[in-house]
Amino acid sequence: MRLLKVNKLQKDYLESIGFSWHTDEDGSDYISDALVCVKENEANAYYEAANELYDMFVAAAQNVIDNDRFDELGIPFNLVDAIKMSWENDVHWHLYGRFDFAGGLDGKPIKLLEFNADTPTSLFESAILQWAILKQNNMDESYQFNNIYESLMENFKRLITLNDDTSLFENYYQGWKILFSSIAGIKEEEITTKLLTHIANEAGFETNFSYVDEVEFSDEGIFKDGINYEYWFKLIPWEDIAIEEGDLAMLLTQIMRNQKAIILNPAYTLIFQSKGIMKILYELYPNHPLLLETKDQPLVGKTYVKKPVFGREGANVSIIKDEQILNENEGPYENNKFIYQEYVELNSHENEFYQAGVFFAYEGCGLGFRKGGMILDNSSKFVGHIIKE
Repeated sequence: MRLLKVNKLQKDYLESIGFSWHTDEDGSDYISDALVCVKENEANAYYEAANELYDMFVAAAQNVIDNDRFDELGIPFNLVDAIKMSWENDVHWHLYGRFDFAGGLDGKPIKLLEFNADTPTSLFESAILQWAILKQNNMDESYQFNNIYESLMENFKRLITLNDDTSLFENYYQGWKILFSSIAGIKEEEITTKLLTHIANEAGFETNFSYVDEVEFSDEGIFKDGINYEYWFKLIPWEDIAIEEGDLAMLLTQIMRNQKAIILNPAYTLIFQSKGIMKILYELYPNHPLLLETKDQPLVGKTYVKKPVFGREGANVSIIKDEQILNENEGPYENNKFIYQEYVELNSHENEFYQAGVFFAYEGCGLGFRKGGMILDNSSKFVGHIIKE
């Protein structure tokens, strides 16, 4: 793979646009000063892969619901009703997610690692910063697979139109409001949520932002300062709500049942989010070129990756060959169910590994990369890209 050195975005500029997590604990820059060179046909292949896989995830989720396979995915029982309700009614529109891929460069096949469908991060970096890198280096900003901002704006409109055509948004929109929430004290999540607030506002919605602990929930709906909000966007994983805030999980289910609010991303994205669905995908589409063999027990005769069904930032992930651990990360998810996924090496350059992330908002809409060790964790760096033959 090829990298193109660029002048990095200066920290005072990053601070000025609200991006404060630009420096890691060891003092190194979080945003790389190089761009991954991606050919146009490679960018198209990432786009097509995301679109094809989304349809496959929908089929796999239907299989889970029809056959009551929630337990296999590690999904808490107190969210099953919310998942079913949100799945059956189109008003619960999936706003956005991010597919993580190995391969896709230098002739290596694209392979799905997982789908971050509920609370995907690196949105600000992918939508705004990698575009700014091109602009500040006097490059043509269009030389990038990056329609994330525009695609999100269109997908917000689809919350109202519920179909491909968003031109009638203004005809149908009747002042419904979206309250956006993140947890206080986590700057990255707050800025990501505020970016989404801004995009929804630009799409034509009335919006507001509030930390989660300032939001009021009741059977009658979701409120802030006495104002009722028809939509609530939360950058809090559904499984965390189920496990740590059981009363809230029950209340949100009741709010949905009473049709008092619509929650984004919908509860059914927890099916997509669970890495347990990778096993079901492989059952439904064995040997599909985009999939890696995945089971709920160790693979025989193959190097494999052991992952918790709900885990973040590479925690509790291990790579195992011939029953020997080649690499592993510790973390808080050791009591999770685990899946076992065939190992495939990421794109690499000078002993650093690059994982492609493709955002999806109604369709594939943007590409970004993270780089780090064999298992990407919370010390990984963000790397932008440029389409260059």
